[in-house]
Amino acid sequence: MRQLRKTLSGITHMPIGALLSNLLLLYLLYALTRLIFVACNYTHFTDTLSWGYLMKLMWAGVRFDTTAILYLNCWMVLGFLLPLHVKDITRKKHQSLYYRVQRWLFVVVNFIGLGANLCDCAYFPFTIRRTTASVFQEFSNEGNIFSILFNEAPPYWYLFLVAALLAWLLWRGFSIPQVELSRPSRMYRRKLSLYYTSQLVCLGLAIPLTIAGIRGGFTMAVRPITLSNANQYVKQSIDAGIVLNTPFCILRTLSKKSFPEKQYMTLEEAQQLYSPLHVPCDTTAFRPMNVVVFILESFGKQASARGFMPFMDEMAQKGRSFQYSYANGRKSIDGMPSVLSSIPSFLEPFFLTPAALNDLSGLAGELSRNKGYTSAFFHGAENGSMGFQAFANATGFQQYFGRTEYNQDPRYDGDADFDGTWAIYDEEFLQYFCDKMGELKEPFITSVFTASSHAPYSMPERYKGQFPEGPTPLYACISYSDHALRLFFEKASKQPWFQNTLFVLTADHATAADDPVYKTDLGYYSVPVIFYAPSMPELSGVDTIRTTSQTDIMPTVLSLLHYDRPYMAFGQDVLNTKPEDTFAINYHGASGFYQYMQQDWMLQFDGEQMVHAYKFKEDSLLQHDLCGQQPQTMELRMKSIIQQYMYRMNHNEMIAK
Repeated sequence: MRQLRKTLSGITHMPIGALLSNLLLLYLLYALTRLIFVACNYTHFTDTLSWGYLMKLMWAGVRFDTTAILYLNCWMVLGFLLPLHVKDITRKKHQSLYYRVQRWLFVVVNFIGLGANLCDCAYFPFTIRRTTASVFQEFSNEGNIFSILFNEAPPYWYLFLVAALLAWLLWRGFSIPQVELSRPSRMYRRKLSLYYTSQLVCLGLAIPLTIAGIRGGFTMAVRPITLSNANQYVKQSIDAGIVLNTPFCILRTLSKKSFPEKQYMTLEEAQQLYSPLHVPCDTTAFRPMNVVVFILESFGKQASARGFMPFMDEMAQKGRSFQYSYANGRKSIDGMPSVLSSIPSFLEPFFLTPAALNDLSGLAGELSRNKGYTSAFFHGAENGSMGFQAFANATGFQQYFGRTEYNQDPRYDGDADFDGTWAIYDEEFLQYFCDKMGELKEPFITSVFTASSHAPYSMPERYKGQFPEGPTPLYACISYSDHALRLFFEKASKQPWFQNTLFVLTADHATAADDPVYKTDLGYYSVPVIFYAPSMPELSGVDTIRTTSQTDIMPTVLSLLHYDRPYMAFGQDVLNTKPEDTFAINYHGASGFYQYMQQDWMLQFDGEQMVHAYKFKEDSLLQHDLCGQQPQTMELRMKSIIQQYMYRMNHNEMIAK
């Protein structure tokens, strides 16, 4: 035991050993504050919390702790590993000053982070979520904030004792390297050389590891993790509060705009103009059809107009499609909430906002919870990529199939089918998708997000040169993915579940365009929306009157199934809404305008005033600004939607009560 203590002491006397010791201390203290958080809020988690589940959430929290710890302590990584073996640092009396400053920084910075965790032990019951940067805006106008805090603090006296303990542990637990070299010339030079070499090697390794820790992963396919990633580990959205930590939530949302609540009209007036609460009045018996939703990477309408999507064009005729159909965002992470939960992207991608932790529903949640459907989401990238797994879990998908599950299936060749950057090639993954649906209990709802038609535009070697080239390499990949889709339907049409299935095909977003029609503020959002069911011949042809968007998919599908329960959606049942009342809305981030399309009008609104108005059906290049001539009722309806969206996102009202 004495020898072990001596060995450990020797390790912590080295700069890298002392650094790791300090980081380990922080991990332990973050875990401690997480346990205290659970203990203080145990009544909110009792429905699902078992010891095994808690340990799973604690382990998942390490990923988010890593980001917070490295964000707050990257200065220490640099300070400990820079080879600063110079005269004024080497000697103990100066070295003591150098590390004394670092000790104070360590204690102050990390006490603030850990203290934020303790604050949420008391604040969580009021918000049912971890605190984000919006708290600074929320209380920015409270001139008596300190008085409020002083009056609210006494019931939580025990947290002050814990805070004092944490401060003491930070101070006492801080490890200081012992760098002192004697001056005999030959031995001194050898030790000095070893010191510089080891420090530079450790620094070289620490920099990419620190960056990866802050991002939440190494691979290109993994975005920097955000609050919504916590959803992939939990059974219900409230449990994300255990996985997350407060410093992470604040740091990740510091540069994110909260949803500014608008008061264009009273809430009652807004709801008269448009209500996201859908209350079905159809008395027809529920139709338990399977539902399969395709979200096709970059399948914008320009590719169709250029002839790069021949199979999608066939499906547009076989099923019901729309001449005027639009995406609600410009990114992949915008597409999934819009398509599957009828949530448009306003101001910021929904995934990246604090509202990502709201109680949410969607097609999968409504059908699996209320109608006994089996639900599964498929994406051939690394599990967790783009936050899709987390969102799928949060909105009610019971199962998730990604690259990991594909690699485990002996019927396929695993990573031999990996494109080398993003995901399993579309042809193989869509065949896998078809096979797995044959194993699901009916009725089922599934969705697949394709990946091959994405930079760096890779396809299997056997297809190189077989698809027409376009203005960019993207178009050949779209043709390849379109071919993969054709092969899927050839296989699916032979399956016993095919005839009782409603298929929805759309894109996540449009592509970069060179055609003038698709380069306009509206053309940038032009994507196909197709509803196809082999057993419903009435769903056929191109609708040239109605205006629709991705957010209409959820209410339209539920209507086709004669769903009989209330639900929340910022879209419309496009097939049963009067053509003149159908609309689409999105937020054009490049200009900061909301865009509202109804009948033949497109309105652009900056949140405060109308900026432009066009008759887009006759003025496809948007060259004739008619601002001031737009129908007042359309302007009011657009404002109603924006106002209710902001309010519901801020107040966690996205579930039908």
